[in-house]
Amino acid sequence: MTELHECSALLRRTRKRAEEIVAEARALLAEAELGGDAERILALRADAERARQSYCKVLNAYVAICGRITEERRAIVEEQFARDSRRQGLSGVA
Repeated sequence: MTELHECSALLRRTRKRAEEIVAEARALLAEAELGGDAERILALRADAERARQSYCKVLNAYVAICGRITEERRAIVEEQFARDSRRQGLSGVA
């Protein structure tokens, strides 16, 4: 669980930075569009798209790690419940 939480924290920071990069790329693109520099617009549009795709990869990894943490947490709670039920003599059917 500890490793999953560490990965989650790292991906959360990476996701936030990726969001900033996408916003910066879009701002640069908007600036170029206002300036009318066609060559720069094409280059910045490609940069913005690459930034967006990278952000999507980070976001997907973050969602996957969060899902895994949820699964691990659920398994731990179920095991604790089963252990407590056995100690109290409950059959689990109640």
